[in-house]
Amino acid sequence: MKLHQKLLENIYRVGFVKPSKIQEKAIPLLLHDPPTNLIGQSQSGTGKTAAFTLAMLSRINVDLKAPQAIVLAPARELARQILTVVQSLGQDYPASIQLAVKDSLPKGGKVEAHIIIGTPGTIMDLIRKRRLSTANVRFFVLDEADNMLDLQGLGDQSIRIRKMVPATCQIALFSATFSQDLWKFALRFAPNANQISLKTEELSVEGIKQFYMDCKSEEQKFEILSAIYGLLTIGQSIIFVSRRDVADMLGRKMTNEGHKVIVLHGQFEAEDRDKVMDDFRSGKAKVLITTNVLARGIDVLQVNLVINYDLPLDGRGRPDPETYLHRIGRTGRFGRTGVSINFVHDEKSFKEMKAIEKYFGKDIIRVPTDDYDEIEKILKDAIN
Repeated sequence: MKLHQKLLENIYRVGFVKPSKIQEKAIPLLLHDPPTNLIGQSQSGTGKTAAFTLAMLSRINVDLKAPQAIVLAPARELARQILTVVQSLGQDYPASIQLAVKDSLPKGGKVEAHIIIGTPGTIMDLIRKRRLSTANVRFFVLDEADNMLDLQGLGDQSIRIRKMVPATCQIALFSATFSQDLWKFALRFAPNANQISLKTEELSVEGIKQFYMDCKSEEQKFEILSAIYGLLTIGQSIIFVSRRDVADMLGRKMTNEGHKVIVLHGQFEAEDRDKVMDDFRSGKAKVLITTNVLARGIDVLQVNLVINYDLPLDGRGRPDPETYLHRIGRTGRFGRTGVSINFVHDEKSFKEMKAIEKYFGKDIIRVPTDDYDEIEKILKDAIN
């Protein structure tokens, strides 16, 4: 692939032996001269971050002290994860890297790192205040573009930043899925782009054992949740809920019952969000209660259980198989076994669960909720 010797050394040091499919296809296209735009469809966990990172590091002119690459991500957690990959693959390489998310930068002063990784709002703010010059930007990545369009205003901000970089800048846009709206957005964002679609490598529900708990009411949902954590020894787990207030309520109740949990959602202050994620990644915290902010892109290898306390719905209130796939894909990462448990408590949630089951064509197995011995036996066999 004609990569720099230092980058090759780093690749082998972090444990890559051969390129994944997305890396095999994307890196040569991104390194081709003259530079050409790229639109890539690839789920998280397929190695796309390393693919654009290696191309980006290769494109930097290390003698020029100015920002030359911008990576946009929809959430600070994902931006921080990308930063870790870039730092790892760029170790001892003479390119400087800066995180640009809320409260990550000292007040005032120019941002002069070669590579800037951040969220659209913060980067837009830096450009507007003339702290970040885009004059020399030659490589621009939009990661998790489908998520950008779901979150209010992020797509518009991304397009505004896109217009502020030189016309000659190489654009790489990655997304897990491509709706019709996203295709229009992608082609506006990265005109005349090479296109890679890796449907065969998508996350799948294979290898993740799926169950559902047939609860009688919202109240019983909590009783069963608490019972699961009392009955089983679980490595690390994520509990997904629909709203921030539900996350806070569950966090309080679980803590009062003696379970050690942490909560994360979009209303947390920047510093608190970082601490929660760092504690969860390091294994200091075992149970994370969160909203969809973490459904995508976050890799914590030790997660072996995902609970959908509330089933994911789209903006119109319909079952959302795509988000479901992302959520349960937080477990069973990279060939490990994983378990997901869906809570249903009325006819509506039962129908939502059945619609998701039908979409994937894979049975979601009922776990009775009136016999704790049976719950323990079924889930213990699945998790161990």
